[in-house]
Amino acid sequence: MDNDSNTQNNMQICRLVQLAKAKDTNAFAKLYEMVYIDMYKMAFYTLGSRTDAEDIVSETVLDAYTSIHKLRDNNAFKGWIFRILSNKCKRRIKFYQSERYEKGEFFEEAISDASLYDMDSIIEKHDILNAFNTLSPEERLIVSMIIYSGYTSKETARILNKNHNTVRSKYRRSLDKLRQKLDVPNI
Repeated sequence: MDNDSNTQNNMQICRLVQLAKAKDTNAFAKLYEMVYIDMYKMAFYTLGSRTDAEDIVSETVLDAYTSIHKLRDNNAFKGWIFRILSNKCKRRIKFYQSERYEKGEFFEEAISDASLYDMDSIIEKHDILNAFNTLSPEERLIVSMIIYSGYTSKETARILNKNHNTVRSKYRRSLDKLRQKLDVPNI
């Protein structure tokens, strides 16, 4: 995206946020349309469950809609809503850890979500999901945001309120862990 379209996009977001703060539901719906795919991807790849991702995104949108008036910087909408989503994902992960969530359920849902019929693909997806599950919740979140949601490490650091270098090093270490688990050569 070039500078002019980036500037226009930021101006459009600011205008929509201002309208949403004034309780314009159509403006909030347009803001949601701009981010919902990235939100869902991030939630799905962080939590590993279609149902949980849908629930978390819905909860996030409801919270964002009811508290958009608290957003100080209209330009910060995207980071703000992803911070809400990130916090909700972290809480859900903590819940699973406390309830000893069974990874078998995760695999069964991932297979049904993918609508895969090729056994090799199912096994490959299972291996990837198992490797992904060996990462800590924070590592999964960082990898999800960078790979699946397309955020840069700087944007991810800003959204998670962490140091950029910390995010970058955790991202690299996480990728190294995944490569080792999947026995993939370092490229």
